Amino acid sequence: MSLFKARDWWSTILGEKEEFDQGCLCVADVDNSGSGQDKIIVGSYMGYLRIFNPHPVKPGDGVQPEDLLLEVQLREPILQVEVGKFVSGTEGLHLAVLHCRKLCVYAVSGTLGNVEHGNQYQIKLMYEHNLQRTACNMTYGPFGGVKGRDLICIQSMDGMLMLFEQESYAFGRFLPGFLLPGPLTYNSRTDSFITVSSCRQVESYKYQVLAFATDADERQEPEQQKLSSGKRLAVDWILNIGEQALDICVVSFNQAVSSVFVLGERNFFCLKDNGQIRFMKKLDYSPSCFIPYCSVKEGTINTLIGNHGKMLNVYQDVTLKWATQVPHIPVSVKVANLQDLKGVIVTLSDNGHLQCSYLGTDPSLFQAPRVDSREINYEEFNAEMKELQKIIKEATKTQDILPKSEKHRDLIVTAEVSPDLDAESQAIDSEVKAEAVPSVTVKITIQSRVTAQKPNLAVCVQAPLAVTCDQFVFDDLEPDSSETVVLSVFLKGNCSPSELEGSCVVSYSTPTELNPEGIPKVAQCNFRLPLRLICFPAQSSKAANHKLTIDTNKPPISFLTIFPDFVDPSEDDQANVLGFQFLTGSKTTLLASKTSQRYRIQSDQLEDLWLITKELTLRLEEHFKKQNCKDFACTFSGSIPLQEYFELIDRHFELRLNAEKFQELLSERAVQFRAIERRLLTRFKDKTPAPLQHLDTLLEGTFREVIALADAAEENQANIFQAFTKLKSATHLVIMLISLWQKLSTDQIAILEATFLPLAEDTQELGWEETVDAAISYLLRTCLSKSSKEQALTLSSQLCMPKDTSRLKKNITLFCDRLAKGGRLSLSTDSATQQAGVMPVSICHIKGITVRITQND
Repeated sequence: MSLFKARDWWSTILGEKEEFDQGCLCVADVDNSGSGQDKIIVGSYMGYLRIFNPHPVKPGDGVQPEDLLLEVQLREPILQVEVGKFVSGTEGLHLAVLHCRKLCVYAVSGTLGNVEHGNQYQIKLMYEHNLQRTACNMTYGPFGGVKGRDLICIQSMDGMLMLFEQESYAFGRFLPGFLLPGPLTYNSRTDSFITVSSCRQVESYKYQVLAFATDADERQEPEQQKLSSGKRLAVDWILNIGEQALDICVVSFNQAVSSVFVLGERNFFCLKDNGQIRFMKKLDYSPSCFIPYCSVKEGTINTLIGNHGKMLNVYQDVTLKWATQVPHIPVSVKVANLQDLKGVIVTLSDNGHLQCSYLGTDPSLFQAPRVDSREINYEEFNAEMKELQKIIKEATKTQDILPKSEKHRDLIVTAEVSPDLDAESQAIDSEVKAEAVPSVTVKITIQSRVTAQKPNLAVCVQAPLAVTCDQFVFDDLEPDSSETVVLSVFLKGNCSPSELEGSCVVSYSTPTELNPEGIPKVAQCNFRLPLRLICFPAQSSKAANHKLTIDTNKPPISFLTIFPDFVDPSEDDQANVLGFQFLTGSKTTLLASKTSQRYRIQSDQLEDLWLITKELTLRLEEHFKKQNCKDFACTFSGSIPLQEYFELIDRHFELRLNAEKFQELLSERAVQFRAIERRLLTRFKDKTPAPLQHLDTLLEGTFREVIALADAAEENQANIFQAFTKLKSATHLVIMLISLWQKLSTDQIAILEATFLPLAEDTQELGWEETVDAAISYLLRTCLSKSSKEQALTLSSQLCMPKDTSRLKKNITLFCDRLAKGGRLSLSTDSATQQAGVMPVSICHIKGITVRITQND
């Protein structure tokens, strides 16, 4: 508990569920009482305007009925309230209220009461301005050096400064290069407006420059303002502060140097009138508001800064003089004179906590009791310490941290794929040119054992597959409750997918006593889609360009048993021969040998062999698992089809080169198009225009070229996606053949997949070729190296698109060659103990895992 707290002098809560921000608080003698006491004016986003005059009987009392002078509902959100000399013909103070589309100026007056309720206050509308643009904030002052009155400047959300000379509208100007509005203030010493732009620089604009600049016509866009008549709006000075500003304040006290204060997100700046930095303070907290005020020391200025840690810090220039706690996060802070008490700190929170406080301390009367002295038994302490360390060691084991089974999890998500295709297809906007595109239903169930807050379900399948709905949002789940959703999966793109698997991810949070908002957690599960979703039975083909032979250690199984969804039981000739027709048009044939334990897969496209080969091995493993046969194994003794694989790599890389050419041509045509536009605009702007000299024809021709290039680039991008999908299918096939060829374990296959399939999506900035080349090169020069010279070679730390694929193809060939000569991949959790073996060992790291390579010389 902090000793230094803001002592509560008077406080209240404004309304219910109202919202407030920086401009909603103002302190001034708004009713022109002449007593020198300030009133507190508060406006809310709900449209309520309140005026307070606190009179606590004793410090810390709540609000009394007579403290609230006025409360009115203005029916529009109040963005900002200011008090100044806004009415012509009088120097009395009036209240300016800024709404989103309106500026209203009121006179606040009080009538002496004849009963104990006291005076009666009311507001009278003096004038109002309807705004053509949505307002953001405003500032006021004697613009242009006028005497005895204040003018108002409003900044709109689209960067227009609208200036009002009291009851009349003066002019409007657009800020150059505007993107987002920032804080705005007026410096009367230099007669200029100061703001912070979205470029994170403090900018100052002279009022005279604004007055004589190009007029802002609401029918024109800011870019067209530069081309119209009149002077261009030029900035007076610019200072780059490198961060967005929360507020700006201009101060000038008799004993202090005139300064411009800027409160940034991480720094606090004090500037001279010409934009030079007087001093700056780096803040180690996130500020929320600030207010400079007069200091007792000559030549210095005190600044009060509130932060999101519920603290108020008082600085004298850059020196911290006081820090105090407040019960809320202040979004606005002011210093006021209330009831003959000078320097009262008025703070306002975003939910309407209004407090008047002063700085002070309260001494603590608590005294710690004496502790009875006793002799220390070190033997008992050591035994207790060893017992505690044993408990800590047992509690920090990995197997105790992770859930031991599914039943221990707070939330379980399961996915059930329908065994049959949908009777009526749910395919939407499919690009497949087949007569009918089938779909399959997936039923997802979420079971919660505890309270699950804000559960969100995301269903992911690899393109070109798609789902009818991939995002679901549920209400909070009670303990022992469940939710079920049903969706359909179908083939959307005009190419075969590389995977027939999907995943469900549920993100939710579970509340605890210490954290009511909940601890974020994730639950997920995978599901497997049927092969019938992308292909259907067809007549087998004897001739094919690509053939693979998979050997097994068991007699061949009839296709009637392992492919019942593709074989017609009445046709006996399909027991050993089966044809698959993909929706995209290609065909694959599967044959089982009658005399040997072999299966042959053949097709005209290499990538089409992958899904059929994978489906065959999965169904054979499931069949023999049901037969309680544990020694079933598949092997591959043929040659890896690297040349056919390299053709797919070259095709994908060629399309990437075409994408770069299209990008360069588009850039050139765009530059040409803009140059022609500038020439045409110059001709049109000239008072005595010269002939166009066929510039309009050239502009139209360039425009058509840009459109044609954009269409060609878009078509090439679609071709890249199809080529990358085919490349991923062929890569999966190569990984499977290598694993069957070298009889690799599951962990070793995961290393191969991390090397050859590092990217889920292919882009121009980071492509498949350079990423795989870097991974294989790292393995060849570290783990699979033959000599210390190869280990000493350094790899480039920067990935860039290569000129061709010759190096990649060479490294893939060398990689397979060294695996054939005895290179083995194995995971190791303790590399130091593994290096002590008999075989030569190399240790490397791929994607966060340790790889141990053992080589047989």
